Amino acid sequence: MQNITREFIESSAGYIKQNFPRIEKCFSELNEDDIWYKPNLSSNSIGNLVLHLCGNITQYIISALGGKADSRDRDLEFSAAGGYKKAELLAKIKEVSDSAAGIISSLDEEQLLRTYSVQGYEKSGIAIVVHVTEHFSYHTGQIVFQTKMMKDIDTGFYRGKDLNTKNK
Repeated sequence: MQNITREFIESSAGYIKQNFPRIEKCFSELNEDDIWYKPNLSSNSIGNLVLHLCGNITQYIISALGGKADSRDRDLEFSAAGGYKKAELLAKIKEVSDSAAGIISSLDEEQLLRTYSVQGYEKSGIAIVVHVTEHFSYHTGQIVFQTKMMKDIDTGFYRGKDLNTKNK
Protein backbone atom coordinates (compact mmCIF):
# COMPACT_ATOMS: atom_id res chain seq x y z
CA MET A 1 0.00 0.00 0.00
CA GLN A 2 1.30 3.45 -0.88
CA ASN A 3 2.51 5.66 1.95
CA ILE A 4 -0.11 8.35 1.27
CA THR A 5 -2.88 5.76 1.51
CA ARG A 6 -1.51 4.41 4.79
CA GLU A 7 -1.15 7.95 6.19
CA PHE A 8 -4.73 8.81 5.18
CA ILE A 9 -6.07 5.66 6.83
CA GLU A 10 -4.03 6.05 10.02
CA SER A 11 -4.82 9.77 10.35
CA SER A 12 -8.53 9.23 9.76
CA ALA A 13 -8.78 6.37 12.25
CA GLY A 14 -6.77 8.48 14.71
CA TYR A 15 -9.14 11.43 14.43
CA ILE A 16 -12.11 9.11 14.91
CA LYS A 17 -10.50 7.74 18.08
CA GLN A 18 -9.69 11.25 19.34
CA ASN A 19 -13.34 12.24 19.70
CA PHE A 20 -14.47 9.63 22.23
CA PRO A 21 -12.25 10.83 25.12
CA ARG A 22 -13.55 14.37 24.55
CA ILE A 23 -17.16 13.22 24.73
CA GLU A 24 -16.30 11.08 27.77
CA LYS A 25 -14.76 14.12 29.52
CA CYS A 26 -17.91 16.14 28.85
CA PHE A 27 -20.11 13.36 30.19
CA SER A 28 -18.06 13.28 33.38
CA GLU A 29 -19.08 16.90 33.99
CA LEU A 30 -22.77 16.42 33.19
CA ASN A 31 -25.65 14.87 35.10
CA GLU A 32 -28.40 12.74 33.58
CA ASP A 33 -30.73 15.72 33.03
CA ASP A 34 -27.95 17.76 31.38
CA ILE A 35 -27.57 15.09 28.68
CA TRP A 36 -31.13 15.68 27.47
CA TYR A 37 -31.25 19.46 27.98
CA LYS A 38 -32.07 21.47 24.84
CA PRO A 39 -30.99 25.12 24.98
CA ASN A 40 -33.89 26.04 22.67
CA LEU A 41 -36.29 24.45 20.19
CA SER A 42 -33.82 24.84 17.31
CA SER A 43 -31.03 22.97 19.12
CA ASN A 44 -30.35 19.35 19.90
CA SER A 45 -29.55 17.85 23.26
CA ILE A 46 -26.20 16.17 23.81
CA GLY A 47 -28.10 12.88 23.94
CA ASN A 48 -29.58 13.56 20.50
CA LEU A 49 -26.13 14.43 19.13
CA VAL A 50 -24.66 11.17 20.43
CA LEU A 51 -27.53 9.13 18.96
CA HIS A 52 -27.12 11.02 15.68
CA LEU A 53 -23.38 10.33 15.61
CA CYS A 54 -23.99 6.64 16.26
CA GLY A 55 -26.52 6.52 13.42
CA ASN A 56 -24.35 8.41 10.96
CA ILE A 57 -21.13 6.53 11.71
CA THR A 58 -22.96 3.21 11.58
CA GLN A 59 -24.64 4.00 8.26
CA TYR A 60 -21.56 5.41 6.55
CA ILE A 61 -18.70 3.32 7.92
CA ILE A 62 -20.06 0.16 9.52
CA SER A 63 -22.76 -0.41 6.90
CA ALA A 64 -21.38 1.08 3.68
CA LEU A 65 -17.68 0.29 4.14
CA GLY A 66 -18.05 -2.59 6.60
CA GLY A 67 -20.81 -4.39 4.73
CA LYS A 68 -23.32 -4.58 7.60
CA ALA A 69 -27.06 -4.05 7.07
CA ASP A 70 -28.29 -0.45 7.17
CA SER A 71 -31.02 -0.19 9.80
CA ARG A 72 -30.72 3.53 10.58
CA ASP A 73 -33.82 5.52 11.57
CA ARG A 74 -32.45 9.06 11.43
CA ASP A 75 -35.63 10.75 12.65
CA LEU A 76 -35.49 8.80 15.93
CA GLU A 77 -32.01 10.19 16.64
CA PHE A 78 -33.47 13.69 16.88
CA SER A 79 -36.87 12.94 18.40
CA ALA A 80 -35.54 11.09 21.47
CA ALA A 81 -36.01 13.07 24.67
CA GLY A 82 -34.51 10.46 26.97
CA GLY A 83 -34.56 6.71 27.16
CA TYR A 84 -30.80 6.33 27.49
CA LYS A 85 -28.63 6.93 30.55
CA LYS A 86 -25.23 8.60 30.29
CA ALA A 87 -23.44 5.28 30.67
CA GLU A 88 -25.51 3.71 27.88
CA LEU A 89 -24.83 6.58 25.49
CA LEU A 90 -21.11 6.50 26.26
CA ALA A 91 -20.97 2.74 25.71
CA LYS A 92 -22.87 3.12 22.44
CA ILE A 93 -20.62 5.85 21.00
CA LYS A 94 -17.47 4.02 22.15
CA GLU A 95 -18.56 0.78 20.50
CA VAL A 96 -19.51 2.54 17.26
CA SER A 97 -16.39 4.71 17.09
CA ASP A 98 -14.06 1.79 17.92
CA SER A 99 -15.75 -0.33 15.26
CA ALA A 100 -15.50 2.48 12.70
CA ALA A 101 -11.81 3.09 13.46
CA GLY A 102 -11.18 -0.64 13.04
CA ILE A 103 -12.97 -0.74 9.70
CA ILE A 104 -11.11 2.34 8.47
CA SER A 105 -7.79 0.82 9.57
CA SER A 106 -8.53 -2.33 7.57
CA LEU A 107 -9.29 -0.57 4.29
CA ASP A 108 -7.03 -0.85 1.29
CA GLU A 109 -6.56 1.50 -1.64
CA GLU A 110 -9.08 -0.32 -3.82
CA GLN A 111 -11.78 0.00 -1.15
CA LEU A 112 -11.02 3.71 -0.72
CA LEU A 113 -11.44 4.29 -4.44
CA ARG A 114 -14.58 2.14 -4.85
CA THR A 115 -17.99 3.86 -5.07
CA TYR A 116 -20.61 3.03 -2.44
CA SER A 117 -24.28 3.88 -2.18
CA VAL A 118 -24.94 5.51 1.21
CA GLN A 119 -27.90 7.60 2.37
CA GLY A 120 -29.03 8.01 -1.23
CA TYR A 121 -25.63 9.28 -2.42
CA GLU A 122 -22.91 7.66 -4.47
CA LYS A 123 -19.61 8.28 -2.66
CA SER A 124 -16.10 6.92 -2.82
CA GLY A 125 -14.61 5.24 0.21
CA ILE A 126 -12.36 8.29 0.61
CA ALA A 127 -15.36 10.64 0.60
CA ILE A 128 -17.13 8.48 3.19
CA VAL A 129 -14.13 8.47 5.52
CA VAL A 130 -13.66 12.24 5.15
CA HIS A 131 -17.37 12.84 5.74
CA VAL A 132 -17.48 10.77 8.93
CA THR A 133 -14.23 12.21 10.28
CA GLU A 134 -15.47 15.77 9.72
CA HIS A 135 -19.01 15.04 10.91
CA PHE A 136 -17.84 13.34 14.11
CA SER A 137 -15.49 16.22 14.93
CA TYR A 138 -18.17 18.81 14.17
CA HIS A 139 -20.72 17.32 16.54
CA THR A 140 -18.09 16.56 19.18
CA GLY A 141 -17.34 20.30 19.09
CA GLN A 142 -21.02 21.02 19.67
CA ILE A 143 -21.04 18.65 22.66
CA VAL A 144 -17.93 20.34 24.08
CA PHE A 145 -19.37 23.83 23.53
CA GLN A 146 -22.69 22.94 25.14
CA THR A 147 -20.88 21.38 28.11
CA LYS A 148 -18.74 24.49 28.56
CA MET A 149 -21.82 26.71 28.37
CA MET A 150 -23.70 24.67 30.97
CA LYS A 151 -20.83 24.05 33.40
CA ASP A 152 -18.42 26.97 32.82
CA ILE A 153 -15.40 24.66 32.72
CA ASP A 154 -12.13 24.31 30.85
CA THR A 155 -12.09 20.79 29.45
CA GLY A 156 -8.29 20.69 29.63
CA PHE A 157 -7.91 18.83 26.32
CA TYR A 158 -4.63 20.60 25.62
CA ARG A 159 -3.37 20.93 29.17
CA GLY A 160 0.39 20.44 29.23
CA LYS A 161 0.80 21.12 25.50
CA ASP A 162 2.55 24.22 24.18
CA LEU A 163 0.17 25.35 21.46
CA ASN A 164 2.34 28.41 20.79
CA THR A 165 5.13 26.33 19.26
CA LYS A 166 6.08 27.78 15.88
CA ASN A 167 6.34 25.76 12.71
CA LYS A 168 9.86 24.86 11.54
